[in-house]
This record gives sequence, structure tokens and C-alpha cells, in this order.
Amino acid sequence: DLYQSDSLRPLRRTKRRWIITTFELEEEDKEPFPKLVGQLFNNVSYNMSLRYLISGPGVNESPEVGLFSIGDDAEGHVYVHRTIDRENTPYFKIRFDVAHRVTGKIVDRSLIFIIKIKDINDNAPKFPKEEFNITIKENHNTDEPVFQVTALDKDEEDTANSRVTYSLTTQTPNLKEPRFNIDPTSGLIVISGCLDYQTASSFKLLIKARDHGTPQMSSPATVNIAIEDTNNHPPVFTKENYQLQIAEGKVGPGVLRLQVEDQDSPNTPAWRAKYNIVKGNEKEQFIIETDPETNEGILSLIKPVDYEGDSEKRLVISVENEEPLSSCHKGKPRSPPVVPISASVAVKVLDTNDAPEFHPPTLAFQKEEGVKPGTRLGVYSAVDPDVVPNKIKYKLVHDPSGWVTVDENSGIVTAVKELDRESSYVNNSVYLIIVHAIDDGVPPKTGTGTILLYLSDINDHMPTLVTRSLEVCDKARLTPLIIKAEDNDSHPFSGPFTFKLADDSKNIKQNWRLGKSFGDSVELLMLRSLPRGKYLVPLLILDRQGFSMKQNLSVRLCHCPDGRVCEEPNSVSVSLGGGAIAVILAALLLFLVAGCLLLLCLCGSERRKSQANLPFEEGNQTLIKYNEESENFLSQGVQYSRHVETLHRRPRNEMVRTVGDTLNQRLYHLSNLEENMVMYQPHIYAEEGKLEISGSFSSLLTVDNELPKDFLDTVGPTFAALSEIYRK
Repeated sequence: DLYQSDSLRPLRRTKRRWIITTFELEEEDKEPFPKLVGQLFNNVSYNMSLRYLISGPGVNESPEVGLFSIGDDAEGHVYVHRTIDRENTPYFKIRFDVAHRVTGKIVDRSLIFIIKIKDINDNAPKFPKEEFNITIKENHNTDEPVFQVTALDKDEEDTANSRVTYSLTTQTPNLKEPRFNIDPTSGLIVISGCLDYQTASSFKLLIKARDHGTPQMSSPATVNIAIEDTNNHPPVFTKENYQLQIAEGKVGPGVLRLQVEDQDSPNTPAWRAKYNIVKGNEKEQFIIETDPETNEGILSLIKPVDYEGDSEKRLVISVENEEPLSSCHKGKPRSPPVVPISASVAVKVLDTNDAPEFHPPTLAFQKEEGVKPGTRLGVYSAVDPDVVPNKIKYKLVHDPSGWVTVDENSGIVTAVKELDRESSYVNNSVYLIIVHAIDDGVPPKTGTGTILLYLSDINDHMPTLVTRSLEVCDKARLTPLIIKAEDNDSHPFSGPFTFKLADDSKNIKQNWRLGKSFGDSVELLMLRSLPRGKYLVPLLILDRQGFSMKQNLSVRLCHCPDGRVCEEPNSVSVSLGGGAIAVILAALLLFLVAGCLLLLCLCGSERRKSQANLPFEEGNQTLIKYNEESENFLSQGVQYSRHVETLHRRPRNEMVRTVGDTLNQRLYHLSNLEENMVMYQPHIYAEEGKLEISGSFSSLLTVDNELPKDFLDTVGPTFAALSEIYRK
């Protein structure tokens, strides 16, 4: 307990200069106070006048400030001023110093001294609670502890004052068996023998904990043990045999109640019964449940019974508890062998009129579509299950298309209309027919049968376009258009389809091509930019059997302001560039020539009326003089005079419309090319006074975008002369 503290000076070996008498303090020491507990001495006092100083816990620091002091600082006497409780402060760590009496300077190293308080047995062992309440099962295993109690003694550890021993003082009720015991060292409570809830449902144990100090001290605690009833009494039927009468064809709950008795506590797992039908319910017609209030078994009929099949039945019903049964054997609980407890129920079935039964309840007929009226499809008959069969008649109750009839006596099913697999009443190739069989019993009963008429397909439909017209933005060149086809036939008379262009003409091949096929659809590619308008694309669509039909797809090329939706035809506007203006000028010249021809036609007509003998060639001579500057331009005009009369007979508005439509398409095409065209220097067609060699309006057309070469051949005989002019 005595040691010297370190100082700030370098360590070196020195002789001990402090001398302290033994400090002995015992807790709970009695008055009077203050009491001398010891004396300090330092041999430095031989050379100078000293003062002894004391500080630390118990002096000027907590805990217990002012507990210790030095009565005479010159002599070093240490005093204690009051009683000490060891359980609160088992020791004090005090600092002793020695100082020069005049200067107050510390003249030696400090001494740290621990004053230990001696323990006395002033505390009894204490339980955390004065009373404990626990519950154990009636079939508690005797090898397992029931409970454990622990008491704590505050006296010095590992001494006789704090060592605790436990004992069982009393047991109430005090039975020979079972007996409770407690381990004196650990406080574990154990049991010997079997518990019986009916004999004692609870126990009260008085436990004592004592120490080994002087004087010996102790304290009590009470342990209340509640016994939970377990299943040590099996349920017993109040009757062993029951009688039951039920009508065939009926179902219902609670046709019979079975009662049991059980000596265990009500509404516990040890008392609640579980019923089971162990024999006679092979068809699962009965179920049995437990009434939670009365603990009775409720027998219910969930499927109708048949007098013809089982006029009498015998059910065997067993019962047990929710909790397994237990018993006591040689002072220890155990689970006994299970002995079935059962009752017998004799069931008598009363005969009633049963409905006819179709066998099977659902019958399938498979026929090929197109079956003609009068064809026998099959027979669907029912039987009467009664012991004495009744007469049966058949009635058709569901035939939405009116395709069949059923003979009321034989059940023969006959087609009265041609069967069509594509009918809206056919679902997945199946047509549903429902037939009733009605007996003449009392009361009459009806049985229901279902006919599933499976119709196999024939190839009686050709593939057709799902959509016969498309609208396409004029900027969609080389963007695939998806063409979809459908066929009302089923496999193998439908898809996948084979798509072909039905026209091999040069005009079709230059504009359109079929791309990748997807079985029921194909890509249509526009190979070059076409003028706005409507186009017919002839297609040939073949099914798997090679059957096909030529169809036309109408494709309308239109202007799309937003790039997706076509503009209405009336709102189309065309901007004109340099190339378009050139075409307009050419068109005006063509109209001028056409006008001249019309005038010639009219003049010739008038002259024939007034001068029948005037030579017809005079008009041709005038036409040659019309364009003298380029004589070869109309040099062949004489030979077309024979067409004047024909031209006169053609309606003028038809000619104007044909030329106008063609020019509109040409103008639109050139206007679309304006954005990407390279600007060229103006072309000099002829110098003044020189003969123009080309001499044709076709020079105004841009390369790679000429009108179709056969265009003027398609406008009819009215424009034969104009066609020749155009070529020249």
C-alpha cells in the first residue's frame, strides 16, 4: 500500500525518508470522533523545520470531503472525523507532502498512500424481487429446472460476508409428490415426481438466501408456480353408435352432431377435440368439423350420395385432442401409445328421382367445314341412373347459328345448315352445342350435355391486303413501306405468304421493288422520287398452298408539312424555281401550238361550209409559215392535216385536263429537286440569224428527269400532231 510517486527530477536510487505508521480503518466505526488513525514522519526534519501536508479524496476532494485531516502539521498526526461505509467507498488514495515551514517549499517527493477500509458483515443477501410468478406445464420434464433465483450481497466479494446459500423453507401445498427442491449454491429450483393439475393447480415456495458472515444475515423470497393443464385425459364419445338418414342427390351442413367428454381444462389445447373420418368416406362426400363452443363434431354432406350406388353406408369417426396425450410413469411424464377412440355412424340413403346423365358430360365431334345440310354428325345420348329407368327425351338448348338438330328420342345430331369455320360463333375452330336430356319421373329431372364441334379448315379463302391504300410522305424514298396480308383460313391453308409484283412492266420495275418478307407482311420500296399523286402497285399474294389473287395497292404520295402526316390535297402549294419556270414556258408554247391547231380546225370547218371546193392543204401552208425562223421545226406539218377533223371532234376540256395533270406532276418533281440542284449558266439555244440545230422543247428538261418516253403516245389520237412536234 505504500509507494513513492514520480517527480520531475531524473530518477536515482535514494534512501527511504518517509516513515508511516499503519493506518487501520473499519467501516461503521463508532464515536467519538475525531480519531487518530496514524502518524507521518520524514527524516528531512532532522535538518530543517517542516510542515506535513495532506490532500486528495477524503480530504479536499470527493468523495467524502473533510473525512481526513492532519491535527498537528509539525507532528504529522492523521485523524478521521466520521463513520465510513465500505460499500460506498472501499478505499481512499491520499497524497502526503512535506514543506519548509518558513518558505513553504516542498522539500521532498510526494507520497501517495492508499487507505483501505476493512469490511464487516453489515449487508444481508437481497433478491431482485420479493415475489416471483411463473407458469409451468403439467407434464414438465423433471430433468429440467423449473426456475432459478439469485440473491446479491453487497459486502466484500469472495469473503464469507458475501457468500450466499439458498434453501427452500416451505412448499404449499405440502404434498408427498411432487416435491420442489433448490440447489443451495446456484439457486436452481427442480421438481421430483409428476404434477397433476386436478390435484394441485398451483404451488407456493418460500426461499431463503443467507450469507456466511458474522453475524450471519439472510432474506426471504416467494415463488408462485401456476400449473398449466396438459392433455392427460383423452376425449370420450358419449355414444358409440349413431343412425343417419339422408336423401340421395342432396347436400347440406350439420346433418349430424357427435358429442365427447374431456376432463381436461375447457378451451385449452388439452380439451379441444379433433375429429377424423377414418373409414367409409372414400368418395369424400362427408366432412366433419369441431364446434369451437361445444367441442362437438359437426358432420356435413358436401357431395350428393347415390341410392343406386350406396343405399347404406357406415362411417367410422375417430377423435383426439389438439395436444398430444401424456401420462406419468414411475414419477416421470411420458407420451403413451396412441389408442384410437372412435364411434360408428350408420347412413341410410333414401331413393329419389335422379336426373339423366350424359356419358361423357362433354362430347367432341370433329368435322370438316362445308358439311352439307342433312349430314349426320353423331349421336349424343344419356342414361337414367335410377333403379327403374325413366323415359328420356332430348332437347337442343344452345345452337347460336342454328346449324344442327337433335332427334328428341334417339339423340342423333344432324346438320341443317352448311358448317362454316369462319363464323363468328366459332372460337378457335370450336362450335359449342348444349343438349338437355329430360326424364318423365316425378318430378321430372334434366341432365345437361355439351357437344364441342371441332371444324377443320379447307382452303376456301385467298390472302387479301389488310389495308388497300397507303399515304406516304414524298420524302420517304427508300424507306420501306410495310404491306400486311391476312387469310381467314387456318393452318395449313394460310400464312406464311409469298409476295410478288403482279406486273413486270418497265414502269413498275423502275419505281417499286419488294424487300424483306415477314410471313404475313412484306417491305415495299420506292426506288426513285416520284411526283405527288396516286399510284397503283399490282401485287400477287400466295398462301402456303399456292392459291393467290391479284390485288392493287393504292399508294398516294403527298406533301407532309410535319414530316409525318399528309397534307390535304386542296392545300398543296408548289413553289417555282428556275427549272419550273422553264417548263411553264414550254407548256405555254405547247398550248400556243395546240391553239393554232384548234383555230385551223375551226377555220377549215367554216370554209368547208362556205367553200366546199377550197383546197384543204392551204391550212398546212399557213402552219409552215408560222415558224419560218426554224424551218425544220414544222417542215413535216403537212402530213398531219388529216387529223384536224378528228381533233375538232374531241372535247377541248379533256385535252386541257390531260396536259395540265402531266405538267403539274412535272412541276412538282422539279420543285422538289430545286433544293439539291446545282445552278448552271443559262444555255444559249441559238444566236440571232443562226439556225437552231436542236430545235426541241425537250432541251428545257433536266437530265435524268425526262418525262416518260411514251407519255405523248398515251394521250390519244387528238395529240398525234402535237406529239410529233414535241419529238422534233
